[in-house]
Amino acid sequence: MALPGVLLLFTFAYIPIFGLVLAFKDFRYDLGFWGSEWVGLENFEFFFKSNSAWEVLRNTIGLNFLFIGGTLVVSVAIALMMNEVKSRGFTKVAQTIMFFPYFISWVVAGYLLYTFLHHDYGILNQILNFFGLESVAWYSRAEYWPVILMIMAIWKGAGYNSIVYYAALMGIDDNYYEAAALDGANRWQMIWKISLPMIRGVITIMTILAIGRIMYADYGMILSLTREQGALLSTTDVLDTYILRALRVTGDTGVSSAVSCFQAVVGFLLIMGSNMVARRIDEESALF
Repeated sequence: MALPGVLLLFTFAYIPIFGLVLAFKDFRYDLGFWGSEWVGLENFEFFFKSNSAWEVLRNTIGLNFLFIGGTLVVSVAIALMMNEVKSRGFTKVAQTIMFFPYFISWVVAGYLLYTFLHHDYGILNQILNFFGLESVAWYSRAEYWPVILMIMAIWKGAGYNSIVYYAALMGIDDNYYEAAALDGANRWQMIWKISLPMIRGVITIMTILAIGRIMYADYGMILSLTREQGALLSTTDVLDTYILRALRVTGDTGVSSAVSCFQAVVGFLLIMGSNMVARRIDEESALF
């Protein structure tokens, strides 16, 4: 039963590792994969000396911290609220509604967002005009987009993550809550003293996995939501969109491969480091 998954993982996660050699070559299509000239770290040097390198790194890390923190808080809050609801029918309906955005593609989400943020006909500007305020050119104001992207990431991912935390809450023995009730604890005290500590391990593992991909960003999300507006690049341009642009505009396979290699190495170090910290705090909460 595991064979299809193993083959899929091997094909798309292990075989492409050999392609990292392109990060150290001046790739030429006529010379091929192995015949291209070895240039060492020149591709990495070219990226880090470029004017946009540090801006792209800042945006990638900063946006992912916003996504991880915002999604974590909202997901746990939703799971705790669902755990307090006694009607299983209502819980199932609520789960379905909250889980639905996870299946919507970012292309569709981008058009939905556009209906809200369009300068002349957008719903949000219509509301602002109703209260006597001026319309905002959302697709020209880069300072607003970290928050907009965080809201969209929470909208799309919080429902999925809340199911994981809700399943962990469902596994807590009711005897803990009954004993706390006998001691006079109210619902808030039960949440802080029983529910959250009991799912701390799941929260830690989910966070470690998210931190491991902090150098990656969903370029489909960024491109679809920002509509590739140049005015927004200062706060929304991330490593993945930089790589795509390097391939699409310049066709420089070496530089784009170097940036991808840098992403992979830093992601590996981050997941090992965060797991080490989690192990020191609580060995049972560590991923491995």
